[in-house]
Amino acid sequence: AAPPGPPIYVDLAYLPGSWSARTVDEEFFRRIRSLCYVVSGDDHLKEGVLRSLLDALLAGKHQWGTDIQVTLIPTFDSLVMHEWYQETHDRQQELGITVLGSNSTVAMQDETF
Repeated sequence: AAPPGPPIYVDLAYLPGSWSARTVDEEFFRRIRSLCYVVSGDDHLKEGVLRSLLDALLAGKHQWGTDIQVTLIPTFDSLVMHEWYQETHDRQQELGITVLGSNSTVAMQDETF
């Protein structure tokens, strides 16, 4: 468990892939408040935890209590992402979450993903 403390605000948070994706839960999104979250890594391990990660975003963002807009940037196409988007679209709008189209590209300094 993380020690108590104030949330951390950032402009961009890159969500971990592979086995580390399992560590991203509601508490993560309560504590790490970002304007943009990048969901990258089209691998079978992330696909297996993707739905719980996306649901954790909704639950964590609900706890913010502010009108901060959030953009979710998936960099791969996923059936799980499409289903989550359709099933939770109204909730996303309530919470101020915008999902960009799949296969987005993010360029930072000398890296593109």
